[in-house]
This record gives sequence, structure tokens and C-alpha cells, in this order.
Amino acid sequence: MALVLHTYKGNKGAYKALIAAEYAGVKIEENASFQMGVTNKTPDFLKMNPIGKVPVLETPEGAIFESNAIARYVSRVNGDNSLNGSSLIDYAHIEQWIDFNTLEIDAHMLRWFGPRMGFAPFSAPAEEAAITALKRGLEALNTHLATNTYLVGHSVTLADIVTICNLNLGFATVMTKSFTSAFPHVERYFWTLVNQPNFKKVIGDAKQTEAVPPVPSKKAAQPAKPKEEPKKAAPVAAEAPKPAEEDEAPKPKPKNPLDLLPPSPMVLDDWKRLYSNTKTNFREVAVGGFWDMYDPEGYSLWFCDYKYNDENMVSFVTLNKVGGFLQRMDLARKYSFGKMLICGKEGPFKVKGLWLFRGPEIPKFIMDEVYDMELYEWTKVDLSDEAQKERVSQMIEDAEPFEGDDLLDAKCFK
Repeated sequence: MALVLHTYKGNKGAYKALIAAEYAGVKIEENASFQMGVTNKTPDFLKMNPIGKVPVLETPEGAIFESNAIARYVSRVNGDNSLNGSSLIDYAHIEQWIDFNTLEIDAHMLRWFGPRMGFAPFSAPAEEAAITALKRGLEALNTHLATNTYLVGHSVTLADIVTICNLNLGFATVMTKSFTSAFPHVERYFWTLVNQPNFKKVIGDAKQTEAVPPVPSKKAAQPAKPKEEPKKAAPVAAEAPKPAEEDEAPKPKPKNPLDLLPPSPMVLDDWKRLYSNTKTNFREVAVGGFWDMYDPEGYSLWFCDYKYNDENMVSFVTLNKVGGFLQRMDLARKYSFGKMLICGKEGPFKVKGLWLFRGPEIPKFIMDEVYDMELYEWTKVDLSDEAQKERVSQMIEDAEPFEGDDLLDAKCFK
């Protein structure tokens, strides 16, 4: 009997076994007739896995479920090989990194991915906690990969296969370039391995998402009401078909309301370029240039202060919290510029920000889509107040000390 893998196409758990099979020279047949929601509910399937999950590997000795267990079996079915290391300590380290990836990366990534895709209820605090925990795991992985090409030894092992399959889901769905750029060694590792022939044969061309999926609307998240049996009605004449041109006419993409505002003499990209390229005399060149460019009719300036600074006791957690906020602001990059200052030598750290937005108010789509906005007090800058204007200048240049506090860090959104 051949090895038969029961799964749907694109299942990252199945990828682990299929890539391991390529490296180990094992032949696996995929159940081409498998239908998720149908096949996995049949009595025969439930005998192989009582809870009906996939993947499941059917072997001459019996069925195996759980993707890591299947991958381990496939890697050894033809005897020991390099996928499991060349020594007992190698084997232990491979198991270590498989467990680490499952618990510290994959679990938190799924807690971020699932609600965004509508698979679970969305909770802003839960997502923030998941992203913070995921970053912690990726930081540890990044540190290890700074001096290692592979997780264990000098060639691909089962630990790499499991890790890459899990990371591939994250890269494809929620982990944008702006998110992963904080982990350059993880990026290098992922793109190197995912383009190896045995990986590419199974996964195909890996791509990185350009944006985090929006939070599903509450209306869409509500369970559908049971359909009522329609009452029988007298037959009616069929409606005349619409002309083909009407059916096929593409609907115009709705414009962002900010694109409909009167033109502004301030070109946001010119300001961002000046900010980025000024290396000396920053106060005179960049800050002075900002005030020369600023258009109070076309833009507005806002201070923000985090409402719950008493919770900011741990430095890296606070930094990750601000980093997550900036990541979720990606959708506003075309219309905004921001500075976030994390102040204090020790906790509780104070988080203060300055934001430049297109238009006279904070854009509604940002307030609707970026849940972090509710975590801050927002105050519109009064430019007739010289003290507020000076505060803007200090925040742009990362003045230290700022309002009596040292800066733990200063982050820029541009």
C-alpha cells in the first residue's frame, strides 16, 4: 500500500510532509478526490482521525494525524537521513526548534491571522498580545539566524521544513514587508529556503502580502440566520437578461475622500524626503523646512498621548506596542506622517506622539480601521500657541530630554 495523504490544496501542514518526502526520496500519493467539509466527515475518515482534521497520512501500518508527526514519519520511513541530524544532540536541537516554532511563532501567528480572516471573533487586545508574542519569537529566531544559515547544522533539517511552512502562511497573509523588515535574518532565511528546488516544487512561488487584511465587519461576522422555507408562489415571467455590456461593465473603484480635497501646496513626499535626507543642522534645515512647507488649510497636526502609560512597565513590550500601532497605520501612509516618542529610563514609560494628517480632521477611515487610535488621547495642535508649535518642533527633531524625560526610543512613520 502506498502512502496516501488526505488534505486540501494549500494546507501548510501537508506541505511539511511533502517537502520532507522530496528530501527523503519518499513517494506520497495525494487523495485527489478529497473535499474539505465532506470527505473529512465520513465514517471512514473519522476512523483515521476522530476529530476530522487534516492532514492525515494513511500508511500500511495505520493512519497518522498531526502535521509534525506525519513529517517525522516521512523523514524516517526510508531510514535515518540528514533531515534528523547526524547525532543525538542534533536530533534534540531539531526537536527543540520544531517545538519552539509551533509554540512561539505559529500559535501566535494564527491568533493574528484567524480573526482577520473571519475564522474567529476579533478582539483588539487579543490581537495586540498575539503580535507582541509573535515578535518576541521572531526576535529570538532572528538572533539565532544571525550566525546560522540553517537552524541546526549545515544543511536542511526537519526543523527548517516545519519552520518555513509555518512562516510561509504568515508571509502570505499578515506579515508585510514593513513587519518582517525588523527581522532581516529571518527574511534572508525564509527567501533562501523557500526558493530551494524541493521547497519550491511543493509550495510554488512564495509571495509576501502587501497589506494586513482588514478586520471583518461585525455584520459579516454574525452567523447567518437559518433559511426559512420559501412559500410557493405562482410562476412569473422570467426577467429579461441584461445586455452583456451592462453585466461586464467594471464598477469604478471608490476614491478615498482625501483624494477629493482641494490641492495643497504642501507635497507630503517632499517633506518626507527632506526629513530622511537631512543629516546635519536638523533643526534649521528639516524643522525649518517643515514650517516653510506646512499648509494649515490642507493638513492638520495632532498630539496623541497613550491613555494607559501605567501599564508600560517593560521596555520591549512598550516598544512592540508602538511598533504594532505603526504597522497598522500602513493604510494611511499616503496621507500622513508621524513621530512616536517613548519617554523614560524605566517603567512606567510614557508614549507620546505627533501626527500630520491630510485634511482638517483625523481621517475617518483611520479611526474606523486602526483600533489603536482609541488607546490614545488626541489633541489638535493650536498653531496660535507658540508653546504648542515649539513642542511640534521638538518632537520632529527627537529633542532630548523631552519634557523632562530621557528618550527610550523615537519612531518615525513616513
